[in-house]
Amino acid sequence: MAKSLRQPTLPGIDDLADDEVAAAVEPESVAVAEARCQAPATAPPDLTGKTVYVVDANSLIFQVFHAIPEMTGPKGEPVNAVFGFTRDLLHLIEHRNPDYLFCAFDMAGPTFRHNRYEQYKATRSEMPNDLAPQFPAIHRVASAMGIPVLGVEEYEADDLLATLAHETEQFGGDCFLVTADKDCRQLITEHVSVYNVRKDAVFDAAALKQEWGIAPEQVVDFQSLVGDAVDNIPGVARIGPKTARELLEKYGTLEGIYEHIDEITGAKRQYLLDGRQNAFLSRELVRLDSAVPGTIDWQAGRVGGFDVPKLLALCAEFGFHRMTDQIRSLDVGHAPAEWIADYRTVDTPEKFAAFLDDLRRQPHFSFDTETTSINPTQAEIVGYSFAWKAGEAYYLPVRGPASEAKLDAASTLAALRPVLEDEHIGKIGQNLKYDVLVLRAAGVTMRGVQFDTMVASYLLDAGERNHNLDELAARYLNHTNIKISELIGTGKNQKCIDEAPIERVTQYAGEDADVALRLWPMLAAKLEEAGLTELFERLEMPLVDVLVELEYNGIQIDVERLAALSSDYGGRITGLEQEIYTLAGREFNIASPKQLQQILFVEQKLPVLSKTKTGPSTDVDVLEELARQHPLPAKIIEYRQFAKLKGTYLDALPTMVNPRTRRVHASFHQAVAATGRLSSSDPNLQNIPIRTDTGREIRSAFLPGEKDWLLLAADYSQIELRVLAHFSHDAVLSEAFARDEDIHTLVASQVYNVALDAVTREMRRAAKAVNFGIIYGQSAFGLARALEIEQTRAAEFIDAYFTRYPGVGEFFTGLLEDARQRGYVTTILGRRRAIRGIRPGAPRQRNLSERTAINTVIQGSAADLIKQAMIAVHARLRREQLRARLLLQIHDELIFEVPPDEADALAALVAAEMSGVMTLGVPLKVDVKTGRNWAEV
Repeated sequence: MAKSLRQPTLPGIDDLADDEVAAAVEPESVAVAEARCQAPATAPPDLTGKTVYVVDANSLIFQVFHAIPEMTGPKGEPVNAVFGFTRDLLHLIEHRNPDYLFCAFDMAGPTFRHNRYEQYKATRSEMPNDLAPQFPAIHRVASAMGIPVLGVEEYEADDLLATLAHETEQFGGDCFLVTADKDCRQLITEHVSVYNVRKDAVFDAAALKQEWGIAPEQVVDFQSLVGDAVDNIPGVARIGPKTARELLEKYGTLEGIYEHIDEITGAKRQYLLDGRQNAFLSRELVRLDSAVPGTIDWQAGRVGGFDVPKLLALCAEFGFHRMTDQIRSLDVGHAPAEWIADYRTVDTPEKFAAFLDDLRRQPHFSFDTETTSINPTQAEIVGYSFAWKAGEAYYLPVRGPASEAKLDAASTLAALRPVLEDEHIGKIGQNLKYDVLVLRAAGVTMRGVQFDTMVASYLLDAGERNHNLDELAARYLNHTNIKISELIGTGKNQKCIDEAPIERVTQYAGEDADVALRLWPMLAAKLEEAGLTELFERLEMPLVDVLVELEYNGIQIDVERLAALSSDYGGRITGLEQEIYTLAGREFNIASPKQLQQILFVEQKLPVLSKTKTGPSTDVDVLEELARQHPLPAKIIEYRQFAKLKGTYLDALPTMVNPRTRRVHASFHQAVAATGRLSSSDPNLQNIPIRTDTGREIRSAFLPGEKDWLLLAADYSQIELRVLAHFSHDAVLSEAFARDEDIHTLVASQVYNVALDAVTREMRRAAKAVNFGIIYGQSAFGLARALEIEQTRAAEFIDAYFTRYPGVGEFFTGLLEDARQRGYVTTILGRRRAIRGIRPGAPRQRNLSERTAINTVIQGSAADLIKQAMIAVHARLRREQLRARLLLQIHDELIFEVPPDEADALAALVAAEMSGVMTLGVPLKVDVKTGRNWAEV
């Protein structure tokens, strides 16, 4: 044969360096795939009763890329398409149970259709920057699943689908074509169907008849008349689906239509005559070739060739941790190593005395608590677990079923207190902040916190989304932990852990302490190897104590103020509803995307700007764009904003007040944001709008917790731009900060070439957008949209910026090249994040990996500074025994409550510590304000 089915050329691979290609596509994987696809035809003797699934890979990949929001892997590379593709293949294997499975890819280069019609697919846009690098990873996933990857030069994936469908039917099987491409509807027969993996639905001849009103054998002629704008197939101008269906109903085929052209009257006849040549050309382009030259290795297509260890390794590489259990369930020959463990219950005074005697002699131990709540300030202690030798652990129950033996809660904690509060005895554990808070609420201040496995894992793999103990046990120990659901159930039947049998809780709790102990030396060695030990020991671990202080202190809220605002917002929402109904011409459910789609795009006839799997998008970006054309979208945005603030803060915050402290105790997380920033939850105080009236109204309900006290806020001024000036050494930018000038006004003056006093508010706003947009890699398109200016003007603005500040551009170029060569970036204190997917000589319009690299260095360095400042301020407060308390950290801002007589001293202390925490190439400036509530500061 002239050609063979083989591994397709990888789209986007020309954008990768040689070493990245080697890492992206394992040579043995390619060789195996090629061998399978080039093997002699091995048609099964009989496919009767067998199902064959053929995936139109390009179609599926584009679908999931646009349907799934931006995702990055642990190395900062885009992985949303890889995730969607992997998820869908697993769905096919688990839920459709195919006997055979193949993936067909389009090849690089022109096809025979381009030779026939040069403009074929000429209107298609280029592949998105963040999609091209994902193809090599997708090939690796398919290889690990044992799925043949097929492609033939000069033919499209659809032609391979047609060929496999034809052969499957010929050998007696049933073929399902996994594609969203409507061209494949021409292949439908009694034994060939189209499968929509998004809807888990089969599209057959009956469905075709219902939707298009034609039979499968008429699909080619139907599309020849209608054309296809996506593939730039001309069709017959002004002949739409309805007319095409009517013509085919009456005349059967395209030839039949033209044989009876004299019977057709009116404008349709002239349209058909004018478009005859295009109609028959379109038919050549639309018709799929079911005899692609080459051979198919049917044996290779049999499902069951999973390489589970390799697939698990890929999931770890890409950060797909939720898939691992699903993949392990498919494994039949990869059992975890034997887990040898002895977990003992200490439930009598005699056992406890012997245990305590051993515990006191330990230089360090692993520790964990079992409690009644995930909220540490409201939880009751159910038991304690300890481990100091791998494979052995002890569980001390102080609550449990009434019929079972347990220790006295008060006397047990009193006896443990000296050990727990001894700073010379090291404590190891997972998410120790929680346990320290639980103990502090119980009156014990645990000291000697030495090693937190969650924090260590986060430092080692900042891009990972999951650092919980179950994941770490699987990743490093090849062990599956007991799930809490196995102990207490789920849903309506879920019970509290103190209701579970103590022996079962012993195994669960003992394992938690044991696993953390086993992980400790492994993670410590990896930190040392990566050069992260100092960052771990001098920044992240000391920060645990500071976060405990924040969460324990909490902040008081004015419940009555929130109730009044909730009532006011409710009135505003009702008013907005009526305005929206008036503009729409009728009432509808504003919260329903489906009904909103009907109103905006059908009834109001507004343009569809982007689509999701459920129809035209109605997200905020789309509504903001549409608001320029019609007042309705703007009102919907306003309605959503008020509804969200009311539900998220005004109504929810009062329910979060701790009845014992009468404060809200937010959780602060140091192992979530990949840049190193802290995040908060329950409530998330970082999402309250800062500079809007609504945001200020909500912040006015946050108060000092003592009568006549004040709140004090200390905020780094333009910290990320100062970090940029420090790294870039740009003379103009650095000089501006040295003179303490308003950087946004200065940039506006220099870019617009006007005097400082001639800078208008709009000029400063534009300069501010550029200043921050530069850091986040904003394109001219993005800036134009943000400022509502022409894209050419935005591009000129960006060019002028880099001309004026050449050091910034040089810094970005050097940073990206360094990251490309090393495979990671580092912050000012050495925090590391792996990055993959940076292009050689990366252009100014950056892809996701490039944006991630720059953002990590700038934002991560700012996070390093504020964390170091928090530790320094916390130490000074203790040392000087001030009554003032640190309550919140919101990105670059610290919030304190302070008695009036300490306000000046606190302001000076905080400003000195924050501005002097590190010496940069430009001065650090701290703005300090006091007030009666958060809004005033």
